[in-house]
Amino acid sequence: MDVIIGIDPHKSSHTAVALDAAGEVLAELRVTAGKHQIHQLQTFAAAWPDRRWAVEGANGLGRLLAQQLIAAGEPVTDVPATLSARVRLLSGGSARKSDSHDARSTAIAALHGRQLRQVGPEDVTVVLRMLSDRRDQLSASRNRIVCRLHNHLRHLRPGGAPLHLTAERASRLLQGIRPEGVVAVQRKQLARELVADLRKIDRQLVDIDGRIVEAVTASKTTLTDIVGIGPILAATIIGHAGDIDRFPSRAHFASYAGTAPIEASSGDVSRHRLSRRGNRRLNAAIHMVVLSQLSHTSPGRAYVDRRLAEGKSRREAMRALKRQLCNVIYRQLLADSATTEEIAAA
Repeated sequence: MDVIIGIDPHKSSHTAVALDAAGEVLAELRVTAGKHQIHQLQTFAAAWPDRRWAVEGANGLGRLLAQQLIAAGEPVTDVPATLSARVRLLSGGSARKSDSHDARSTAIAALHGRQLRQVGPEDVTVVLRMLSDRRDQLSASRNRIVCRLHNHLRHLRPGGAPLHLTAERASRLLQGIRPEGVVAVQRKQLARELVADLRKIDRQLVDIDGRIVEAVTASKTTLTDIVGIGPILAATIIGHAGDIDRFPSRAHFASYAGTAPIEASSGDVSRHRLSRRGNRRLNAAIHMVVLSQLSHTSPGRAYVDRRLAEGKSRREAMRALKRQLCNVIYRQLLADSATTEEIAAA
């Protein structure tokens, strides 16, 4: 008998509900999150040899639990939280929310879901995503520091500071400022502290860029063969795309990346609108590739020129190029995945 065990994971506890093929509840268990959680769950599931696990948010809060189950030889399906919530809503009972209801809804979603992702061991894509996200966080912190530094310098000297402010330039400006009054003295001191913070962030960015280059090189991806994609963008694209084999077609990948237009037809009027859905970080990375190709002589620039000659607006032509580049990236990632599998099988 094939049994689905749905799990609603939390920081301090996990609730598991086992369902048979007909969707009837067989048993339920709540375990405290800790080093014995996998042993307890496997003991609970020992009565059903033909079993598979469904973890809500296996890429989020349930990541560690899902990876521990995989390491123990258990098959795991990832159920998005939005899908289990939809199942709970449609199941009646006023959509009551509890850990056991969530676990049961997760199991039902896995029981009937046709395109849910089977979770695999973490690989280089996870490393690249972590490094890419860390770089984004450092860049955001740097921007905030520079904005605060600009604000202080605006109050310390007429005209403030140049737009593209570096730690060295800010330090030179501060050396020439002779503050008068307690407020100006403290403002200059705070500005000096911000310059020190800026230098530290710059060193961290240099370090993370080097680690990204090493990780991308080690992944042996051919994504960098595409015009406009360097190691930094490659890390973002690979990391946020994840397992490319989970997308059955380039259309599914384009939908995930938010480059596929959304149909907004009504009656006899057929039209499409810009998608704001999908992974926005992946979408932004592809947009950067578009801008890079348009700034140089490239196939992308030639494609946009042809679209403009057809009467399309520049914005429409850029959106079309973005979709075409998404297709190219999808094919390249698929080819890289096939090469990796061949090497592993050899």
